[in-house]
Amino acid sequence: SLGCFRIVTGTPLPWYIIAAYVVVIAQTFRASKTIVPLAYDCGGVTTSTVTVPVVAGPRAGRAASVPGRSPLIDGFGLIAFASVFPIMSVLGYSMAASWIARRRQATRSIEEAA
Repeated sequence: SLGCFRIVTGTPLPWYIIAAYVVVIAQTFRASKTIVPLAYDCGGVTTSTVTVPVVAGPRAGRAASVPGRSPLIDGFGLIAFASVFPIMSVLGYSMAASWIARRRQATRSIEEAA
């Protein structure tokens, strides 16, 4: 949906890619160091023989159907989104799991002290 929004509004692709990778870099420093390599490998898996045609083809068609948009300029570059969001998801899950574990530990400590 972010790619479609970009096609309709015509905002430059680098803005979205830079913002996404800034988030990934910030998550990399906050996430567990044991999960970071797995997260980055999940992003690399997205460029398969299935993902590229499924993502690029329909987006090029959508860009061609929007007046004033070029399918060559606006329809491509979206594989970067397909690559960055699995990284964000795995790192986000890791951060959420760590937060929940710390919260449970703090709750147990409070209950044991009482």
